[in-house]
Amino acid sequence: MAKDPQTPLDDELARQQDEADTQTQVEPEPVEGELEGAAEAAAEDAEAASDNPEAEMLAAKVEELEQALEEAKDQSMRTAAEAQNVRRRAEQEAEKARKFALEKFVKELLPVVDSLEKALEAMGEDATEAHREGVSMTLKMQIDVLNKFGVEQVEPSGEPFDPQYHEAMAMVPNPELEPNTVMDVMQKGYLLNGRLVRPAMVVVSQAAG
Repeated sequence: MAKDPQTPLDDELARQQDEADTQTQVEPEPVEGELEGAAEAAAEDAEAASDNPEAEMLAAKVEELEQALEEAKDQSMRTAAEAQNVRRRAEQEAEKARKFALEKFVKELLPVVDSLEKALEAMGEDATEAHREGVSMTLKMQIDVLNKFGVEQVEPSGEPFDPQYHEAMAMVPNPELEPNTVMDVMQKGYLLNGRLVRPAMVVVSQAAG
């Protein structure tokens, strides 16, 4: 069967159809995945950029708080140590006051002991045994009471002279003793809980000239 001759209208329609097919083949399709990835990356970059100053501020604040905590701990330790030192000093002062509260009383009582000792030494042959025993017992009672409260006698006869506990009343040449030896005790000394209340008055030997 013979093909119908084409009219000018048919030719124009065919031409337009060919142009449409060519445009459809050449025009690229938009890449949505790449655009979305770029958008998300940009958003993350923007978010990271906006978060950096805040992170730096938080880090600085944490460091400041840690430093303040260390200072508070140090101050607390110093305060506790100072309180312990104050308590220890108070305890020492209280103990010292307790030990030496009787010092003035002891000093006032020592002359009585000295008098009893001298009275016992001065008793002659005419003194009765009862009299001698009475003075001796009274002296012993006095010394026992003193010992009970931490008082000790210092009687350094024959010992080396010690200026911390002895008071030299005279220096006497004595070839039989080493120089600076206590050869006679004129008055006994006394300690209260190890602390000197009254030095012993002594005569000290010296080398013969």
